[in-house]
Amino acid sequence: MSGSTVKLASSSPPADGRPATARFAPSPTGELHLGNARTALFNLLLARHLQGRFILRVEDTDAERSKDLHLASQLDDLRWLGIDWDAGPDREDEHGPYRQSQRAGIYEKHFDVLTTRGLTYPCFCTAVELEVSRRTQLASGRPPRYAGTCRDLTAEQQEKKRAAGIAPTTRFRVPTGKRIEFHDFVHGEQSFLSDDIGDFVIRRADGSAAFFFSNAVDDSSMGVTHVLRGEDHLTNTPRQLMILEALGLAAPRYGHVALLVGKDGAKLSKRHGDPNLRSYRERGYASEAIANHLFRLGHSTSEHGFLTLEQMAAAFDPAHLGRAPARFDEEQLGVWQKEWVHRISVDTARAWLAGAIPAGVDERAALAFVEAVKPNVTLPEEARAWADVVFGELPPLASEDEQLVRSAGTTYFSAAATAAAANDNDLKAIVDAVKSATGKSGAALYKPLRLALTGRQHGPELAPLLKAMPPGKARERLARFAA
Repeated sequence: MSGSTVKLASSSPPADGRPATARFAPSPTGELHLGNARTALFNLLLARHLQGRFILRVEDTDAERSKDLHLASQLDDLRWLGIDWDAGPDREDEHGPYRQSQRAGIYEKHFDVLTTRGLTYPCFCTAVELEVSRRTQLASGRPPRYAGTCRDLTAEQQEKKRAAGIAPTTRFRVPTGKRIEFHDFVHGEQSFLSDDIGDFVIRRADGSAAFFFSNAVDDSSMGVTHVLRGEDHLTNTPRQLMILEALGLAAPRYGHVALLVGKDGAKLSKRHGDPNLRSYRERGYASEAIANHLFRLGHSTSEHGFLTLEQMAAAFDPAHLGRAPARFDEEQLGVWQKEWVHRISVDTARAWLAGAIPAGVDERAALAFVEAVKPNVTLPEEARAWADVVFGELPPLASEDEQLVRSAGTTYFSAAATAAAANDNDLKAIVDAVKSATGKSGAALYKPLRLALTGRQHGPELAPLLKAMPPGKARERLARFAA
């Protein structure tokens, strides 16, 4: 193996007639992060663009951190986002099982192959010893890599370590003088020297497969042809290519997309708001709005309008994936959210705003309220504030607003209250009555009316808001200033 080279081509469909297959491989250790949601979306779009398959594999070999509760939440969020898979843990096929925790027998066979070929060895180094070695290398200006401490232990030395109760990990023997080259379909040509890569762990001390190993073996055995993942995995690729070559397994084509960062360019974190998809879902953001925003984060496109997932797949081009970090901007997400609200029907908006409308409000009033506030809100919390205005009790006016309302005069409000009671809150009838009684027009006519009815100088159109108000509420609010 010394001195050899591995080369892989780019993101075109497989030449051997196999269906193009992309995958998303989450670890069920927490909520689905926005960056992972974007990775899942891009892989779905890549698969559909190539008219291929999209699979979901659960990487849950870390038994201590992997939880079924997290997995259920992640799958639910993916489906909500519109991401569905052709095969996965809930949709098994001949390439499964799709949970790595159920694939131990498969990994063991491949471990045996490498061991038989003399390409692995047990490592008895403790975490403390490894950390000391790492710091020593850094202090001397060298990149940290495994020093090979256990590489040449004799069988007798290994047995003494085991007798002392030390459970070993298993390391892959990285060959010397090997050049690993591949074409990354985002970053272009890549070249790594094996001498810069230390022997790495492929099996943990508890016997479970480590990421480098299980991830590579599964991609090959599941027929994955295209791996699109975060650029933080770029340096993992040469290790995985060496494993696949040693096992005689086909390697996928790799592309590494730039990471998602906050608007300020820093790593996306809670200081930018909760970076989990679930929090945006719970706040009332639409899945379509989030998908449209994520589609354009690190992927340039000439399609500027609001797209369906099918339209995104048609427009998706791996050649347009950027190398610079993509900045998640909640303000820009808000633009797509507004577009979604503008597009939906009143019935859809009624379901979306259900939690903002007080219990007991009749359906006629609820629909009237939704129709009134829909042009003015992007999230349910904004509608909730207007529900308080329409169905609840108004707080006292600010002193300057109180003065403005009082200056309109008792005749103004007496005419307005009488018209509201007689004409079922019809704004035109109220305005005509006030104009006839006072001769007022323009701001002098409308501003005191809006303040008395809503407690605010600005907001949704007044006529539909009045239609949603309970009977007698508009007359009651206007009559307060008639005496």
